[in-house]
Amino acid sequence: MLLARVYDPPGDDDGFRVLVDRVWPRGIRKADAHVDLWLREVGPSTELRRWFGHDPERFEEFARRYRAELAGNPAAEELRAAVREHPRVTLLYGARDAEHNQAVVLAELLR
Repeated sequence: MLLARVYDPPGDDDGFRVLVDRVWPRGIRKADAHVDLWLREVGPSTELRRWFGHDPERFEEFARRYRAELAGNPAAEELRAAVREHPRVTLLYGARDAEHNQAVVLAELLR
């Protein structure tokens, strides 16, 4: 499984590309994003996103709260099914920080 910023050009080895943001990333047209599946419901809640604010010091608590949100979330199972169905999956995110975002948490859960 790969992680990539949705703003970066798609790689030849990306495979099935899944956007895991609740909100469509600003400034990118859907036709240019090369997204195979947009699972907005798997993204963190608006309240959690606002609380986190992409503050690296809050990441551990964000990850804990996000995992709790994912428990019982049907979109999380839909993502697991997509991973099972495709030999290579790239989780796409819009955040600038490659180490502190929801795709990192999702990738850990899926491994």
